[in-house]
Amino acid sequence: MHLAELKPVTPGRRTQSAVSSPGPETPAQWHRVLTLLADISLLIGTRAVWTQAASHQVAVAAVISVCYASILVCGVLALVVRRTRSLARVDLCVLVTAVTLTLCAWSVLHQGSDEALLTTQAARELVAGHPVYGRSWPWLFGHGVALTPTVTGGYDFTYGYPPLAPLLTAPLLWLGHGGAPATAVSTVALVVGAVVLWRMLPVPWRPAATMVCLGFAMLPQYGRLGYPAILALALLVPVVVRWPRIGQSGRLGAAGVARAVCLGAACAAQQLPWFLAPFLLAGIYAVRRGELGGRAAALVVLRVVGVAATVWLLIDTYFLVSEPGPWLTGVALPLTQGAVLHGQGLVDVSAYLTGGSDRLDWYGHASMLLAAGLLVLFVLFVRRLGPAATVLPWCAFFLATRSQDGYYLMMTPLWLAAAVTAPASEFAGAWQPGPRLGSRAARIAVALLVLSPALLSAALAVTGTPPLRMQVTGLQRARPADGSRLTIRVANTADSALVPHFMLTVGQGMSRYWTVVRGPATLPAHATARYELRPPAGGYGLPRAGARIRLRAFTAAPQTLSSVYVRLPSG
Repeated sequence: MHLAELKPVTPGRRTQSAVSSPGPETPAQWHRVLTLLADISLLIGTRAVWTQAASHQVAVAAVISVCYASILVCGVLALVVRRTRSLARVDLCVLVTAVTLTLCAWSVLHQGSDEALLTTQAARELVAGHPVYGRSWPWLFGHGVALTPTVTGGYDFTYGYPPLAPLLTAPLLWLGHGGAPATAVSTVALVVGAVVLWRMLPVPWRPAATMVCLGFAMLPQYGRLGYPAILALALLVPVVVRWPRIGQSGRLGAAGVARAVCLGAACAAQQLPWFLAPFLLAGIYAVRRGELGGRAAALVVLRVVGVAATVWLLIDTYFLVSEPGPWLTGVALPLTQGAVLHGQGLVDVSAYLTGGSDRLDWYGHASMLLAAGLLVLFVLFVRRLGPAATVLPWCAFFLATRSQDGYYLMMTPLWLAAAVTAPASEFAGAWQPGPRLGSRAARIAVALLVLSPALLSAALAVTGTPPLRMQVTGLQRARPADGSRLTIRVANTADSALVPHFMLTVGQGMSRYWTVVRGPATLPAHATARYELRPPAGGYGLPRAGARIRLRAFTAAPQTLSSVYVRLPSG
């Protein structure tokens, strides 16, 4: 103890000062708190995995029990160690524990989702020398595997992502049937991405990487479901860390080339990086132009684009040559498939709060216009919006017809990476086009002007009215608790003929379409018809009394939704 830290309080007696400045090796309290939060986040969801492992894989359950002990010990050490280096070792122990729990969870739960099954099947077709894109694999679905209904009255059974995930899955097909090979790729990618982010962040911020990537049972679940977006996330991590410094002094260097390679590979793994890339490239140009001038900044961006595009083309070359048309259709499928409404965004107004809309297409228009508007605002106010480059692209999905929360949360580690390594100071000298807008009112006016097309499109979508009026007129039963035929009366109030496709839904989400047994395929404008519908499985289990059941009708040209609550007699 230093004598300077001692303060006399009575003659002949000294005691330690109540407030003393920590030594240079003493960890900051916020660092301790981050370590503790990362440690706590590992507890979420672990019991459910242990419960399943204890029934079938006792060795895995034992490893998870050891991880519980590690969590407890790390929690104590995070609060009592005295040196920054010691706390950094605790952070490493928390990371190792998180990786172990993630791999244990995969060993217990690795069958995957529909995306894992499609990716694995695409890998099998690739190994067999068969085409991958444009092929329908309906036998993969059913038995609890989610379907993707489209407004055309069918389902999407094809692979609709860039080819990197199947290429990496192909060597792992020996892992077994189902989606296990694809889930192994995404889970390993998540672990590698978490370790890379942990290593690239400053030491005090490393617990946040463990927490966001592997804690809360959030992203590991998507890894076990086999989402190709997790692979894209892992590839984007080294791109986003300190991204405003890419091309510093006008040279990419080995690190810059590696980041451009990762960007191209990420774009060849899933479509979400396509929305992030323009913001990063625009930001790099603005920062480099403020430093080097317009010509040098343009050359830096062209080098990044050239390397990324070369990598993207190399990964896609086989498919581009062997099946160019289906490949192009496949990689663009999420934008063109016409999937029904789903998600936690603005579409919920038409899906749940109103009777539908005859302007569903405008949700898609609003989403694309918002993405373009946000990019324009980012360029105009890059000094202010630069730190939010990794968050802004996902705002557009809130207006899309498919606004699932996965589009937001699967990329949250990139938010953290940018928040820590790309602060506002990195953009202080960035170039901004046009005159400076000094007043706050002027900036708000410009923002509203740029975003007004998206807001107008969203308003048109939300305020649309359902074109079909439907009424249940009869129900036939095969058994007392099952419905076998549903008779409805449908009136088309629109000025154009419509081709309706019907389903019954209970709660959130959509279900399978019912088969039209009797009734016109096309309902003329201002006409009324009687339809007889059969459940997709031959029988429909009647829900409990008082359940809220929606009868929904989708049409594809134009895209519309008409919904009405109905009462079906209980069993």
